[in-house]
Amino acid sequence: MQASQYQVQIHFSINNIKKTDWNNFLIEIKNPFYTWEWLLNLEKSKSVSKETGWQPLYFSINLNNEIVAIAPLFIKNHSFGEFIFDQSFAKLAEDLNLQYYPKIIGMSPYSPIEGYQFLYKKNSDKLELTELLISSIESFAIKNNILSCNFLYVDYEWSQYLQKLGYHEWINVRSEWESSGEKTFDEFLARFNSNQRKNIKKERKSIINQSINIEILKDENIDLKILEQMHRFYSEHCSKWGIWGSKYLTPNFFNSLIIEKEKLIIFSAKRKSSQHILAMSMCIKNENYLWGRYWGSNEELKNLHFELCYYQPIEWAISNGIKFFDPGAGGRHKRRRGFYAKETNSLHKWFNKNMDQIISKWLNQVNRQIKSEIDLENDSIPFVK
Repeated sequence: MQASQYQVQIHFSINNIKKTDWNNFLIEIKNPFYTWEWLLNLEKSKSVSKETGWQPLYFSINLNNEIVAIAPLFIKNHSFGEFIFDQSFAKLAEDLNLQYYPKIIGMSPYSPIEGYQFLYKKNSDKLELTELLISSIESFAIKNNILSCNFLYVDYEWSQYLQKLGYHEWINVRSEWESSGEKTFDEFLARFNSNQRKNIKKERKSIINQSINIEILKDENIDLKILEQMHRFYSEHCSKWGIWGSKYLTPNFFNSLIIEKEKLIIFSAKRKSSQHILAMSMCIKNENYLWGRYWGSNEELKNLHFELCYYQPIEWAISNGIKFFDPGAGGRHKRRRGFYAKETNSLHKWFNKNMDQIISKWLNQVNRQIKSEIDLENDSIPFVK
């Protein structure tokens, strides 16, 4: 297909793209963080906007008045909410007398989950459409004095397209539980050596000893009152970290999740003698994957975080045939609880020759180091050898 037959359009809101067009491109991907409804909710709730430093920027390709590809992007004027930390790049830009922000980011806002890629009509030429979109995105960046283009948490196969187009890979670490075909939590515990098996049983037993009941909420058990409570827990937990707290989502975002509650599962803790909720964690799910996202507690109760954010979701995943569980960003302590360290890949290009060359050389070294660290972290998991 000749490039002249395609038309590239830029949209500053997902609302300018038809929901049916968008979600039809997701049928094979099945990633809940890239649905039209999820991204629209971020906009409508004011969690994502120019004012919050996440200006939506959607590139689409039309052929014969039909959309055949979409690039979900955002213009950022800070690095918060990405969970891949590029402050050293910003410092280098300052040293080179360059303006680091704004920058272009490709990811689902505030969601460090694997699988970013452009969206394509079924049976289309992905390489051709990718090249055309990247060319348009880079032209937009250069025209508007934007220094860099960054795609985070990318789908591994899709990343090969970008590397052919001169993008540099940066490897970071994520955590993931993976099913080994267990049918019960005790079968999962059998993976561990005897000492860690005892430790986990002791941690879980302490919840019972504190007279705490755990309730699992889904579907008809989730209502606006529950979602409002979940936001309060999330907000209060983020506030405990002061300026480092990641309180990005508004109450309206949580309330609007009611229309997508089939994707939610909430773990709630109460004392046996009370109906007052002590703590909650909320996960997002599809048929194969569980993502742990938000949590909070009214009291600092021993091991309750581990129970609500790790053990209960793993047990639920096992019972429901879920293959993978991503517990969220950060934390080497997750290794001791059966989460593997795995690579997460981002792709970057800087439209300044000096900066691009300096960082690309550094990335070659740091990526080798990260791969070695991942091996060491996984060797430290207290599984039966």
